[in-house]
Amino acid sequence: MYKNILLPVDLTQETSWQKALEVAIAHVQAFKSRLHVMTVVPDSGMAMISQYFSKDAAHRIIESTNEALHKFVKDNVPADIKVQHIVTTGSVYESIISVAHKINADLIVMSAHRPELKDYLLGPNAARVVRHSDRSVLVVRS
Repeated sequence: MYKNILLPVDLTQETSWQKALEVAIAHVQAFKSRLHVMTVVPDSGMAMISQYFSKDAAHRIIESTNEALHKFVKDNVPADIKVQHIVTTGSVYESIISVAHKINADLIVMSAHRPELKDYLLGPNAARVVRHSDRSVLVVRS
């Protein structure tokens, strides 16, 4: 039923993946799917801020994030599961939706925390992905 399952993770936030990872692995094993694990490096935003970083800082950040993602997968995903590692930059929810299209994901498995007042005003990433994605999204409460 599912051939490509996308699991977005925040490598600095264990609650962003701990329960969702278990669910994604169970789905991958049940359907013999491919797991695509992605993380998003936030964009620095303003050009004014980027002037304080060296020219290769963005490249080094992406490179170190890619290494951290590979280590994360090695430490947390069974070796018999086919995994694609994806590092993107920009808005979290927009990146998730974009990657889901690029890899032709059948399912996005992601974690969400219990909403706080600020989330009702701005909307957490999981809610935005659910609202804007044309892919099936399985939200796992953390």
